[in-house]
Amino acid sequence: MQVFTTALLAVLLSGQVASASAADVQLTRSSLKGSPTKGARVKPKPETLASWQARHGLFFRRNWGVEIVGIRRVSSGLMLRFNYRVLDPARAVALNDKKARAYLIDEATQTALSVPAMENVGELRQVAPYQPNRIYFIIFGNPGGLVKHNSRVTLVVGNLRAEGLVVE
Repeated sequence: MQVFTTALLAVLLSGQVASASAADVQLTRSSLKGSPTKGARVKPKPETLASWQARHGLFFRRNWGVEIVGIRRVSSGLMLRFNYRVLDPARAVALNDKKARAYLIDEATQTALSVPAMENVGELRQVAPYQPNRIYFIIFGNPGGLVKHNSRVTLVVGNLRAEGLVVE
C-alpha cells in the first residue's frame, strides 16, 4: 500500500510541475507579444489642446481665472488668434493690463511674436472690463507664417506664462 501511495504521489507531483511549466511558458510568450523590440522607436502621440487642458487647465482656472480655449492661425496664417474664457474677472486682471506686454514664443525657433498695433485701432487685443463666462482674444503677428499648424508655443502676458500650447 505504501508503494502505491508513493507512486501515486510521484505521478501527481510530476503532473503539477509539468502543467506549471506549460503555464509559465504561455505567460512568457504572451508578455513578449506586445512589447517593442530592442532599439525600436515608439512614436509619441502628438499633443492636442484637450490633452494640454487635461494636464494644465486646472492650474489656469484656479490661479488666473481663465480657461484657454485655443490658438488658431488666421488671415492665411499671417496672424495667430489666442482665445480664452474668463471665469473669474478678479483673477484674470493680469491679462487685461494694458501695460503688460503680450508675447507668443515659438518653441522651435525661440522667436517672440508680439501683438500688432494699428494706427487708428491700437493693439489687437481686448482690454475692456471682463465679464464672467465670456470669450476674449489676443491677436499676434506671424510674419512669413513662421508658426505652423501643430507648432508648440508659449504665451507670456505679464506674470502669466503658458508653455506647450499647440496651434490648431
